[in-house]
Amino acid sequence: MKFKVEKTAFADAVGLASRAASTRNNALPALSGVKLELIGSNLTVTCTDNDLAIRHSIAVNGISDGTAVTDARRLSDVVKVLEEGAVTISLDNEAITISSGRSKATLRALVATDFPPVAEAGADPVSLPAAEFAEALRQVVRAAARDLQKPQLTGVLMAVDGDGMRLVATDSFRLAVKKMRHGNLIGARDFAVVPGRALAELSRMLGAGGEASLSVSADRATFRVGAASLSTSLVSAEFPKYEQLIAPQLPNKVVVEREPLLHALRRCRVLARENTPVRLEIGSETVRLVARTTDGQEEFVDELDSTLTGAELVIGFNPEYLADGVEAVSGESASIETSDPLKPAVIRGVGDDEYLYLLMPQRLSV
Repeated sequence: MKFKVEKTAFADAVGLASRAASTRNNALPALSGVKLELIGSNLTVTCTDNDLAIRHSIAVNGISDGTAVTDARRLSDVVKVLEEGAVTISLDNEAITISSGRSKATLRALVATDFPPVAEAGADPVSLPAAEFAEALRQVVRAAARDLQKPQLTGVLMAVDGDGMRLVATDSFRLAVKKMRHGNLIGARDFAVVPGRALAELSRMLGAGGEASLSVSADRATFRVGAASLSTSLVSAEFPKYEQLIAPQLPNKVVVEREPLLHALRRCRVLARENTPVRLEIGSETVRLVARTTDGQEEFVDELDSTLTGAELVIGFNPEYLADGVEAVSGESASIETSDPLKPAVIRGVGDDEYLYLLMPQRLSV
């Protein structure tokens, strides 16, 4: 195998695919590798850890067809530091040579036949607007659990919702729900639970426009964006029942400008550490944010103008989770709806009925 390619295009392809390579020390060596497959002028770059696979195709100056596998991280690191311009890649005598200008690197080739086949969902694809889908993932994936001991919470529910699609994620402390106007069919199924990790990687692949496609079979989902594809196994555990958590209407609603609230939360997080909550003292015309250290000797106080409908109250939240919710909503102002300090609050963007972020409060000691 031998080909020439522009450094930037090759670095981008390897960098994208290598995010699916295994990082476990006890994994099969090929699972930590990147597969380079050249046919004519088309180079396909693939990585997989068996659960997640990312593949990207680019045009190159092909000299001789072939297949090679080498360590994904090492190849990515080598290509990144090369000077801009043409790069020549060749496989010879179980070694891969990367040449650029007067620079030359040699990497050990792995056994290509050890690289596992990449399975893809065989169902008919559904087209999705890439920009809308990227925004939905930005808003929802943040609420998926990262604890593999709770597999049912590590996924994002993608379900048919009327003529659109609903995305839902929860880690049991918070819940994010997004209604998309497009994507009303998921292959032959009306729902799937897709790993949050896979969707986080997919969000990196989605550009500002164009179309993406989604195919879902019994145990796998495949997404395509331009010349790249991502395939992932589905979460087999049942997604928790969440609908009863969302009250149709809450009696108290405070509206605050979104950016000032975010900045205030970031300031409060300097002291609100070690699971100490940020305290929101919601008055008729202002919201007072208070963060104290666990010993009570230090505190940070901020105050914002607000508009309140309902009763004044004091409520505490995990500052990171609250900031996540405020950051996720769209629009210039955010609303926080509550019933009392011990029940879930709902955060929305003012004027946006397609997204909500539900957050459990934390008990305040004083």
